[in-house]
Amino acid sequence: MSTPFTEFELMRDLRQDGGKIVLVVIDGLGGLPGTPDGKTELETAHTPHLDRLAAEGSLGLSIPIRPGIEPGSGPAHLSLFGYDPVRYPIGRGVLEALGIGFPLQTNDLAARGNFATVDADGLITDRRAGRISTEECIRLTAQLQKASDELFDDCEVFIEPVQEHRFVFVLRGAGLGGTLTDTDPLTVGKKPLPVRDESGSDAGARAAELVNRWVERARQALADEPQANSLNLRGLAQDPNLPLFPEIYGMRAGAIAVYPMYRGVASLVGMEVIEFAGDRPRHEISALVQAWDDFDFFFIHIKKTDSYGEDGDFDAKIHEIEAVDAEIPRILELGAGALIITGDHSTPAALGSHSWHPVPTLLWSPQAMPDAVQSFGERACAAGHLGICHATTLIPQAMAHAGRLKRFGA
Repeated sequence: MSTPFTEFELMRDLRQDGGKIVLVVIDGLGGLPGTPDGKTELETAHTPHLDRLAAEGSLGLSIPIRPGIEPGSGPAHLSLFGYDPVRYPIGRGVLEALGIGFPLQTNDLAARGNFATVDADGLITDRRAGRISTEECIRLTAQLQKASDELFDDCEVFIEPVQEHRFVFVLRGAGLGGTLTDTDPLTVGKKPLPVRDESGSDAGARAAELVNRWVERARQALADEPQANSLNLRGLAQDPNLPLFPEIYGMRAGAIAVYPMYRGVASLVGMEVIEFAGDRPRHEISALVQAWDDFDFFFIHIKKTDSYGEDGDFDAKIHEIEAVDAEIPRILELGAGALIITGDHSTPAALGSHSWHPVPTLLWSPQAMPDAVQSFGERACAAGHLGICHATTLIPQAMAHAGRLKRFGA
């Protein structure tokens, strides 16, 4: 695998105006065999439009983090935007908070919260509380906010609903910091974990103590709930102040995403979130059409492929891939200079979770050199021109195909 991570100063030096670029991220796209004939979800799906692009473009497999490393959604998306996620670590809580438009301050500590179900012994029986409704989430977060308002003398707590079982926790006060662990053991049948600080700093020790106090109070407030009777926190972090995408690449960037966390990661790097109604791929592509004249670069995020993969629903993931395929002609009609179609990571239904497997990747452009591959699938991509590449290299390659990079040197 080639690993020449994007050099931001080089991009600033070489960037120029050119064609528009569209990045379609089909979350959790990659899979594993799940049919009698050994095909994956993507290989099984009927995708005539993606197959056409595969025949006309270049294919490969991309690595979000490093070979063998299972990616989280936040760092995997940073990688697709050209940021080496090992160099630019980011907590999921920051993404979740920004995704719902929460006005984070410099020293705020944010976490993504998940309502959960525990049994009489405190063991987790459902990490997502049955994916409760968003209306129920709103009721429960108001309940938690009330229980939190007078908990600390020198800190403020903010609890905001996100969607279904997800909420945002923000702790605001002086002297917060550190490297804090999650409370979620990432499996059922175990008790939630305490928050620990791994930095050894006074700010980390203080933050861990305060968060653990809040978690205890919050679980007490939920104890009598029939389903969401507990909670977990993930991605406790502060704003890392990343260099901004438009300043690096010289492109006005718009983000189209249903789920708040992905709007958050786009906002974090300086993309403008495009508002739209609906939650299906066709609604997202309609938003793309409406905003086409306003931006140079578009990030489009498709979520449910990942959700179905995590649920182990092989057939539903296939249908969602097919729903994306049906929208490809509408994208092509717009006349993009380059189109990338990939995932942030693989989420095989066979595993029911994110995985370390390389992600199918397609780069299409009128300037692309077609390879011998005629379809879009994991094994087909392994034979493509792009080879096994790092995800951070995709934006520069798309910029070159769209005429957005000058020659280097004489």
